[in-house]
Amino acid sequence: MMARRGGKRIRMNDPPPEYEEHGELLNESTSDGDSPMKRMTRLRARGGVRDKPPIIDDDEDDFWAPVARKRKQQGQRKPPGERRERAERPRKEHIEKEQERVDMERDVTTDENSLYFIVRHSKSAIASIVDDWIEKYKQNRDSALIALMQFFINASGCKGKISEDMPHPMEHTAVIRKMTEEFDEESGEYPLIMPGQQWKKFKMNFCDFVQTLVKQCQYSIIYDQFLMDNVISLLTGLSDSQVRAFRHTATLAAMKLMTALVDVALLVSNNFENAAKQYEAERVKSRDRRASDRLESLMTKRAELEENMDEIKNMLTYMFKSVFVHRYRDTLPDIRAICMAEIGVWMENYPQNFLDDSYLKYIGWTLHDKVGEVRLRCLQALLPLYDKEELKGKLELFTSKFKDRIVAMTLDKEFEVAVHAVKLVISILKIHPDILADKDCEIVYELVYSSHRGVAQAAAEFLNVRLFHLTADMEETKTRRGKIRLPNTPLIRDLVQFFIESELHEHGAYLVDSFIDNNAMVKDWECMTDLLLEEPGFNEEVLDNKQESTLIEIMVSSVKQSATGEAPVGRASNRKITLSSKELKAIQDEKVRLTEHFIITLPPLLEKYQADSEKLANLLAIPQYFELDIYTTNRQESNLQALLDKMSYIMSVHTDREVLETCAKTLEYLCSEGSATYTRCDVARSNIIDNAVNKYKDAIDDWRNLIAGEEQPNEDEIYNVTISLKVISILYASHNLNPWNLFESLFQDVEECQSKKNLPTRALPNEALVYCIEACYFSISWGLYYVENQCESSNIAMVSSELRGNFVKYMAACFELTRDGPTEQIQESAYQSICDLLIVFSDQLSKNENEHIRALEYKSTLDEQLILNNFVQHYVFTIKQEVVQDETRIEELHKKRNFLASFCKLIVYNIIPTKSAAGIFKHYVKALSSILRPFATAILPVSLFHL
Repeated sequence: MMARRGGKRIRMNDPPPEYEEHGELLNESTSDGDSPMKRMTRLRARGGVRDKPPIIDDDEDDFWAPVARKRKQQGQRKPPGERRERAERPRKEHIEKEQERVDMERDVTTDENSLYFIVRHSKSAIASIVDDWIEKYKQNRDSALIALMQFFINASGCKGKISEDMPHPMEHTAVIRKMTEEFDEESGEYPLIMPGQQWKKFKMNFCDFVQTLVKQCQYSIIYDQFLMDNVISLLTGLSDSQVRAFRHTATLAAMKLMTALVDVALLVSNNFENAAKQYEAERVKSRDRRASDRLESLMTKRAELEENMDEIKNMLTYMFKSVFVHRYRDTLPDIRAICMAEIGVWMENYPQNFLDDSYLKYIGWTLHDKVGEVRLRCLQALLPLYDKEELKGKLELFTSKFKDRIVAMTLDKEFEVAVHAVKLVISILKIHPDILADKDCEIVYELVYSSHRGVAQAAAEFLNVRLFHLTADMEETKTRRGKIRLPNTPLIRDLVQFFIESELHEHGAYLVDSFIDNNAMVKDWECMTDLLLEEPGFNEEVLDNKQESTLIEIMVSSVKQSATGEAPVGRASNRKITLSSKELKAIQDEKVRLTEHFIITLPPLLEKYQADSEKLANLLAIPQYFELDIYTTNRQESNLQALLDKMSYIMSVHTDREVLETCAKTLEYLCSEGSATYTRCDVARSNIIDNAVNKYKDAIDDWRNLIAGEEQPNEDEIYNVTISLKVISILYASHNLNPWNLFESLFQDVEECQSKKNLPTRALPNEALVYCIEACYFSISWGLYYVENQCESSNIAMVSSELRGNFVKYMAACFELTRDGPTEQIQESAYQSICDLLIVFSDQLSKNENEHIRALEYKSTLDEQLILNNFVQHYVFTIKQEVVQDETRIEELHKKRNFLASFCKLIVYNIIPTKSAAGIFKHYVKALSSILRPFATAILPVSLFHL
């Protein structure tokens, strides 16, 4: 399709007119993301850095002067020490009255008889206001037309008045010139951009008025060659004004006028076709049956409708060329957005006239707009068109020309634009499946890992359409023992393979969250466990180790989200915080369903994978989401015992930290007080702790006996003491081991390390010492919990005194280790324990009713605060010149941020003086980009900036 512009033929795939003069510049400004050959990086897929879309140059035809705005005078800033008076918050009714007063001042006219005032303030329906104007038009069309023209002038924020004695035919150029001279540009505001509900309502009423006017006049007045000629002439002139208010308001009115005329054109076209059919049916009748008067009447009606149709098309063509063609590339984004929104309506409602490449090209060009709202309007205009099968042929050329740009927009920096772009790509896939290349699909595939949930779910829907859907040609498969595989089996296999190929390990929760609302396969736990437990049948592919690990990760992520309703970290911010009762019931139902399934299948899974740490760490987390009462209501005590037995075995033989921590947390959940399973689980917990404590005592006794006999421990003895301490430390984090009286034994090694009583070759291994420090920390924390919540009043004095003694000597040892520990690992563990305990034993205890608990409050000395400050200066802000892998560097940075956060919390809670932050801020600028940024506005109080 081609059209003419300035005597030159332009094709749809030509660039917009303003691009032609700056071809080289455009190539420089076009981002790599818009290139079809540029493959998307994982950073972009996760919602990170996005490509910038190419921009539309400013309209060179619009040399309108910027509206002068009043600048607010900046008041003198009060010094930090001066206390500012807090202004009293105004009441709601005062705010509403003040808003009404401001709105009245903004009104451009107080003439209650003007159309503007009536539309602005009247509570009557817009249709009745239009009917009243039509009656006035029939009585005196000149005065009614002036009133209508005045309405458009006032709606633009202009107070100028069109005089009644203007010459006829009216010179609209003179009117616009006169109104421009009278326009008050100082405020820079006009009704369409004013904030507030009243002005939003006026904008809606303004659009309704224009469209209702055409609708009510469609049978006679719009064809009188007076009303529409003058209105179109005025709006065309105003839309080309240098005054933004005129241009914006007139463009909106003209576009809405065209939309209304499109509706009229569609109606006239249908009537014309009906009349033509009736005429043809009457004409083909035999002479004796033909009614000549009816034939003549139909011929007259058809000719009249054809004439009306031609006249409306002429109006539409004129307005399109005179307004749209110039304003779709206006410097004001709002105007460009209006044009794109309305042309989409025309194409959808009247495709036989507007769904043509000569019109579609304007949307295609504007897809490159520099403003996200305009790009969004383009996509919203296209989406309804692609949803209609009958329009498929008319969109083929447009799709082939602009497909690359649409695919690139799935990576748009504006997430709403990206969501609509993905939806549009889905529509393209449905009607033109062959037009998308593999590289196009890969860009959308990886968006399932985007940080934005809407983008990720849209990408998942694309994958559902292209890959993850059941088809008739899928073969039914059976396991080795003849059990028929469930229908979702091939889809889950494909999902596992997709996750592996995406190379984003440990992001299964994001993949599941993308699919959880639009594909049932991620909740088909029976199908998943069958794939893991059932032996593959004849000609059935065996899952390898990587596939099994991936499937378990996906399954556990699905279980977690189904039982909690919580999206992964980073995606929950764009979801509503509170859930409805219906949503809560759905989550509870899912929790019951998964519990009923995994109560039976989890023990066999743990049995099969008991030697695989990675798989166990995931599988052991599943009981944390159980509805525990089902163990008794469904008579599944035997499966509970089987689960506890497997957990006991795992705690006794495994050394992987993640496995042990997950097992300890799951055991904590199973031992929830008040649950029907508490008694049985508490017995199992005691047995597990007994076993771990006995191993520790045996190992540490052997160690100390060897040291006392001046013997050197061998590798097995070093391993035994380290692993036993590791298990004790991990169990202490979730369970109170104080009844086993381990503190003195644990602290003995910490104290010896601090006092350097043993030679380095005879001291506990550094890793074991770290576990000792951690276990002592948990012992003291559990001690405080016991004193505050469980201790009998008769024993509280003795228990508090013992706790105070243990706490003081432990803190002294940790401060010494933080300052002069043998290794960084030990110093870090001691520092973290100090920071946490200072908050737990802070002045909050002084508010307790019991004097013994109040006596537990701990106040650090200046020397101790200096030790903490020196640690932060050395470990957080010292830059090490080492060549390390990215993962190690990120882990190190994360550790530094945690150290800094712990120190900052002490300042925020006023545990150490605010002036201690001075040492941090001397590194502020240098370390802002990497370390301090998360705390600059979140953790550090504003008062710290006034040091």
